[in-house]
Amino acid sequence: MSAIWTLLLIALPLLGALLVAFDREEGAYQSAWRTMILTLIPAVFMLMNFDFSHASMFQGAASITWVEALGLKLSIGTDSIAVLLIALTALLGPIVVAASKTAITTNRRMYYSWLLVLQAAMVGVFAARDLLLFYICFEFTLLPMFILIRVFGSTNRVAASTKFFLYTFTGSMITLAGLFFVVTFVARETGLWTLDIGIITAIAPRMPVEHQALVLGAMLAGFAVKVPLFPVHTWLPLAHTEAPTAGSVILAGVLLKLGTYGILRFAIPVVPGAFVEYAPMIATLSVIGIIYAGLICWVQTDIKKLVAYSSVSHLGFCVLGLAAVNASGLSGSVLYMLSHGLSTGGLFLMIGFMYERYHTRDMNTVGGLASKMPVWSFFMVFFAMASVGLPGLNGFPSELLCLIAAFQADATWTAMGEPGAWGVTLGPWFAVFAGTGMVIAAMYLLYMVGKICFGPYREPKDHHAHPVLPADLNKREIWTLIPLALGCLVFGLKPVYLLDAIEQPVNATIAHVEAASGAAAPRIDDHPEHHMDHQSGDHAESTTHHDTITMGVTP
Repeated sequence: MSAIWTLLLIALPLLGALLVAFDREEGAYQSAWRTMILTLIPAVFMLMNFDFSHASMFQGAASITWVEALGLKLSIGTDSIAVLLIALTALLGPIVVAASKTAITTNRRMYYSWLLVLQAAMVGVFAARDLLLFYICFEFTLLPMFILIRVFGSTNRVAASTKFFLYTFTGSMITLAGLFFVVTFVARETGLWTLDIGIITAIAPRMPVEHQALVLGAMLAGFAVKVPLFPVHTWLPLAHTEAPTAGSVILAGVLLKLGTYGILRFAIPVVPGAFVEYAPMIATLSVIGIIYAGLICWVQTDIKKLVAYSSVSHLGFCVLGLAAVNASGLSGSVLYMLSHGLSTGGLFLMIGFMYERYHTRDMNTVGGLASKMPVWSFFMVFFAMASVGLPGLNGFPSELLCLIAAFQADATWTAMGEPGAWGVTLGPWFAVFAGTGMVIAAMYLLYMVGKICFGPYREPKDHHAHPVLPADLNKREIWTLIPLALGCLVFGLKPVYLLDAIEQPVNATIAHVEAASGAAAPRIDDHPEHHMDHQSGDHAESTTHHDTITMGVTP
């Protein structure tokens, strides 16, 4: 797979953002729409050209070296997990632009420019193969989302954007300190100053467990806030509620996954000893978040805040799967990252379309919309069922795998030869308590659907018909929902498509954790040309089609 497709997925949105910034105010939407549609082309070619028979290899790799002696270079490469998350990001891009056409009427150039910059930064996080590019993109997602909430949010947008900034920036700074500690350790071990994720992943598990514990805490400070994991979740409901519709969709669909992706890509393979030791604590926080956020959802009257809190509960399942450190858990977690982006993204679109027409999100003020908005109500019920975990839709297999993983992460299953769970002890009680979250989710989501869609028709007293939009969904709005609905249906009926695609990198990560958690830490040749390129311990030859570009000063 050529690296050109990945580079285009980063470069095209940045170029589009520049063009939109200098475009006419009236033409900003069309320019942003064309850019996002154009960005879909390299995403499709990336999927078509990816060799899923070697899914654990980082394909389409390329690097730009700036200062070789300091290990400063920008490297990209994607395994199947990264490719699928990039595809989800590319899919949501044109959807959120189309959904914003009538919702954003002022400062369009600013709005669409920052939306495009955010798109490039998110792709950069998933494509990064060195810490410099990863951290730059990871941190830079903060600025566009901050502006989208601060300028284009609802009445309490200033408080929401400030809380979002403080939480995520503080966590990221602590994570930076932890990553720097890892880099210095690798430099002492190898005599080589490098930011290459492959080398770091291979060498860092040699750290004493007590040092790994400090690094794990630093990593979780940033990644857990992004997820968000209880108790650092309080910024999310406010940010979701006050953000514009596109901001909420991007938050739910992609930005929250940066945290779970960071845990999968860094916390587990870089400090496996500490992660295995503290996995029960991480799983406990996940279960608390699942139940606690679910109970909060039960008493909400603002449907956008309800769906926002539901994300805290749903992502708790995702982290629970990661904490199990077995094949079912990692597979279910990755599946959840993709599934949650489709179903919850769809729910936020539905709420946005309703808000444009009624200017309220209060379930006590508006309801019975099935009589007036049957198409809207159909999609609302559909995405709610996907979020509930109805069998046949995408939420069911991912939640089920995460629960099975917690159940199997037990000494009994390990003794029976169950792969994974290397020293992690969770067991049936974790699965039982987490499973109650599915019951609670069914209660609050079905209650919400019942009040909003069914019963006698209710509307705000001062309601006036939207001057542009029809009573029910128009063609543009329907077409934004169809790809998400099809994804929920296809991956609910045939999750094997995704599970087969991610099987190799999942097994590679588990093999790496098994080796690092054994009696002897994994040892490799210290020379960079023999470094491991993936958590599996595969050497550099596993990366295909690697192009190197040298720029700048090389002492």
